[in-house]
Amino acid sequence: MAGAESGSGSLPASSVVAEWSLVFWTLCSVILPVLITLWCSFHRSRRQMLIRDIFCKSKHDWHYTDLFGQPSYCCVCAQHILRGTFCSCCGLRVCEGCLKKADQHFLCKEIVMRSEAGARSSMPHHWIRGNVPLCSHCMVCRQQCGTQPKLCDYRCVWCQCTVHDECMLDCLKTEECTFGEFKDLIIPPYYLSTIDQMRKDKRTDYEKVAPYCSEHWIPVIVLANTRSGNNMGETLLGEFKILLNPVQVFDLSKITPAKALQLCTLLPCNAVRVLVCGGDGTVGWVLDAIDDMKIKGQECFIPQVAVLPLGTGNDLSNTLGWGAGYAGEVPVEQILRNVMEADGVVLDRWKVQVTSKGYYNLRKPKVFTMNNYFSIGPDALMALNFHAHREKTPSLFSSRIINKAVYFFYGTKDCLVQECKDLNKKVELELDGERIELPNLEGIIVLNIGYWGGGCRLWEGMGDEPYPLARHDDGLLEVVGVHGSFHCAQIQVKLANPVRLGQAHTVRLILKSSKMPMQVDGEPWAQGPCTVTITHKTHALMLYHLGEQTDDDASSVSEQEHVREHTDEDV
Repeated sequence: MAGAESGSGSLPASSVVAEWSLVFWTLCSVILPVLITLWCSFHRSRRQMLIRDIFCKSKHDWHYTDLFGQPSYCCVCAQHILRGTFCSCCGLRVCEGCLKKADQHFLCKEIVMRSEAGARSSMPHHWIRGNVPLCSHCMVCRQQCGTQPKLCDYRCVWCQCTVHDECMLDCLKTEECTFGEFKDLIIPPYYLSTIDQMRKDKRTDYEKVAPYCSEHWIPVIVLANTRSGNNMGETLLGEFKILLNPVQVFDLSKITPAKALQLCTLLPCNAVRVLVCGGDGTVGWVLDAIDDMKIKGQECFIPQVAVLPLGTGNDLSNTLGWGAGYAGEVPVEQILRNVMEADGVVLDRWKVQVTSKGYYNLRKPKVFTMNNYFSIGPDALMALNFHAHREKTPSLFSSRIINKAVYFFYGTKDCLVQECKDLNKKVELELDGERIELPNLEGIIVLNIGYWGGGCRLWEGMGDEPYPLARHDDGLLEVVGVHGSFHCAQIQVKLANPVRLGQAHTVRLILKSSKMPMQVDGEPWAQGPCTVTITHKTHALMLYHLGEQTDDDASSVSEQEHVREHTDEDV
């Protein structure tokens, strides 16, 4: 009996131990993963802080990527890497662990030659080992480089020449760099160092330095809007910095065009070309900054402007032959070749003054600058709805296709609602002071360029009537009317013609009553009773690219050739 009692008394003790053991291991299974997660998070954040600190202090333009677009090897440890950091200026690629060492041991592109180097008119190659471009060829033996699955071969960060490891001779390390195919577009570091010294000596005869660069030197300045359209601006910035001097490539989200264009004043007169990467709104922003240069007395430094279309509509880019949209299908090298080969043309710019009625005329008139078109009616309403939606949720509008789909949605909605009907009863139109009798319309569009609505030649319509082609340098505006959103859609697919109201040097439109949507170059607003006056403001120097012609463009080739001849005569 005593043994049985002692046995029964030991059972509770073992069960208690088992319970505490279960509690302990349960706590371990919960707490241990939490502690490991916290430890990893702490070290990850510490590592990210160190990386950010290196990024901020470095002369390299480091960026982090989760996946390289081609097989890559660390320039320090030579190991194959899938992710890591790269310099968008010189092209160095390193793993996270070697970032600090790479930042200390490898020099980036020198945008300005160091002062201790003295006055120079040339510079040696700047070689970087490994990760050479695919399909590149050795400048010595002419065989393909980068074919071995390891860190091998060299590339010059300025002229982009490549050399095999075994072909790299001592003489190549000190050989003068020719800056390669784009020597006529690159601003050499030794030019900027010479200009800097001249400014210290209070000398401004910069044209004496130009002959040291190239015989046909036409330096290009790249202005990219990283927020435009399909968000390709960030990628393009890096590619242009690789091929050019990083000092001539600007991100318009970080610096205004007015400040960036001051680089023109350090370059030869009438020689600079500007490549604007963005939509029509970005182009207008840059042209406004160029107009400010004229006001400051810097007319001789005014550049010619080319466009790389990254926006949604891109009608101005289309008119100037640069296409309706860029999605990476053309290599950056070809874009620079197109800029070199482009011809100069003139673009009319117009002043749009909107004077509101009432309030004893105490309100200051709104003044806009128009490059493309002004409109009142359904297309302005679509732009207004699109703009309001984008302001609420900008993250949704990162694709050109999505943007056009939203435009289509609002256009379809207006076909049913017809918010702008009976416009002819609400407005009066005057062309060069002559009153125009309006038919039954919902919208009026005033055109300066040939294209409208994302690629439609509005003035010519279907081309079945003998109307002259719209030009952007003749000082004339084309004025048309539309019957509604459905009519706009018919015009875009060539099933209808617009109502042609006439051409004029001055357009005056009076909104007598109610509130109507208006837009200037895609910038919409709702406007009450007012008087809109459109007059010629100035000219802009643009670059026209005669690329591959579509059926719509073929009819305008002769017009553009006439425009260039006309520009040459003016010059």
